[in-house]
Amino acid sequence: MPQATTAKSDYQGRIHNLQKDMIGRYYSRLTAAAENHSEKAVYMLISGNPVELIEAFDLVPVYPEVNALQLAAKKQSLPLILAAEEMGYSTDNCAYVKADIGMYFAGRKTPFATIPEPDLILCNYVGCNVYLQWFEHLREYSNAPIYNLDVPFFRTNGTEPFEEDLRYVVKQLEELIEILERMTGKKLDYQRLQRIVELSGETGALWSEIKLLAQRRPTPFDAYFDSVMMMAPLYCLRGTEDGLWFFQEAYKEMKQRADNHEGPLPEEKFRLVMEGPPPWPYLRQFRDMFSRWGAVAVASTYSTVGGIWEFGFRHDPARPIESIARHMLQWNLTNINFLRRYRQIRDYVTDWGADALVIHSVKSCRLFSAGQGDMREYFAKQLNVPTLLIESDLEDPRYFSEAQLRNRVDAFFEALEHQRMLASR
Repeated sequence: MPQATTAKSDYQGRIHNLQKDMIGRYYSRLTAAAENHSEKAVYMLISGNPVELIEAFDLVPVYPEVNALQLAAKKQSLPLILAAEEMGYSTDNCAYVKADIGMYFAGRKTPFATIPEPDLILCNYVGCNVYLQWFEHLREYSNAPIYNLDVPFFRTNGTEPFEEDLRYVVKQLEELIEILERMTGKKLDYQRLQRIVELSGETGALWSEIKLLAQRRPTPFDAYFDSVMMMAPLYCLRGTEDGLWFFQEAYKEMKQRADNHEGPLPEEKFRLVMEGPPPWPYLRQFRDMFSRWGAVAVASTYSTVGGIWEFGFRHDPARPIESIARHMLQWNLTNINFLRRYRQIRDYVTDWGADALVIHSVKSCRLFSAGQGDMREYFAKQLNVPTLLIESDLEDPRYFSEAQLRNRVDAFFEALEHQRMLASR
């Protein structure tokens, strides 16, 4: 049986507090927009969004996914999910959608903010067709105008998108700029957009350097459970001076930890790659299932749902609109095919020195989870990477069985320990 190995209580205290303060200010901005109409709000999704354009027009970005995530983490989601199901949403529908719709009809008031009504619903359709229905429902309920960005799936075998696909997305971004100009009554300040894109590029570069530090032994942070803490500033504050400052501070702290050979656990016994989002209502319990075995994530696919920077992408201020289009097309997890996801995980296993792959399949998100059984077979049988596939949900607490998951996780690490013992003889 495992030792009582848990995350250090003072681990990442300062960075955690910085994140809380910054996201608190972000949600204060949303509350002011809702109650005082201080700013106009644009609803967007996390994956491959053009937030740089939104910031260039002094509009406030609102992310229904992040709001749903916060509701789940604060264990507030189930009544809202049930309310949506009473409206007619199926139990098989995405739990993010149901929590968000339930929250909307509950007056948009949450424990962390009052969410403003949308002035524009910007559906950056990347990877999941549920996004379209979700945002079209929000348009119907709010009567706000909607613009659907149609981003083609990245389907080439090379490293570059098709030229016609890039032009297609750039043209839509130019149409979006015209919409934002009419909405705000001001022309796009191109030089300001370039500076915002430059900030995004510098932020992404720092995030990449932080993630590369996880190649060290021990890793200075858990690239799954701690990455989610840094993802909030990356997505909500990308393209801002505050967002860049946060990652400057985070990198300094992580670099110091790496140089001092400090990890998130007293002893790093197993290095994992994690696939899929975590179960937000039970994040601490889920983390403890792995940390008690001395297991720490050195890489995760979920930390790339809003952008993949660690393989070389940078926003380019010299070509700001094309750069945004490239980010949407090819540099986020949900717009690439399964073969590229395989390659990404394979690179993590090899370059980050992982011992095993853990796949957390999301019950209410079949479009993301479809094919993960084949993924397990590929890594376990063709690449001989020990692989664990488990299932719960990222939002709905009804699908989380702690005892069952703990038994599966314990059995997996018992087998890994046994294999090590045999190999050492």
